[in-house]
Amino acid sequence: MKPSIFVVATTLLVALTLVSKAQVVVDLSLVTCRQLLESDRERQTLISSWMAGYFSASKNLSTVDFRYVERNGKVVGNYCKTHKSETVMNAMQKNWR
Repeated sequence: MKPSIFVVATTLLVALTLVSKAQVVVDLSLVTCRQLLESDRERQTLISSWMAGYFSASKNLSTVDFRYVERNGKVVGNYCKTHKSETVMNAMQKNWR
């Protein structure tokens, strides 16, 4: 038995509605350390990757050294544990090398 067009259309409509409500733009200048620490691992990794690109670009570098990405992510994470009300950008600027 094939599903009816109505069932398929309804399923697609519900799926698209759920996707459209997802947060797709994040202003990292407003994200606090608390929000970063409470995020899931995937979002933390995404923000750490973004930080690497941001600071590489600010230093006019076209390469990324993953050893420093990992190190800086840990340092910023540790800093954020004791400075939860600060923004992630501020934590990055104080701790990124």
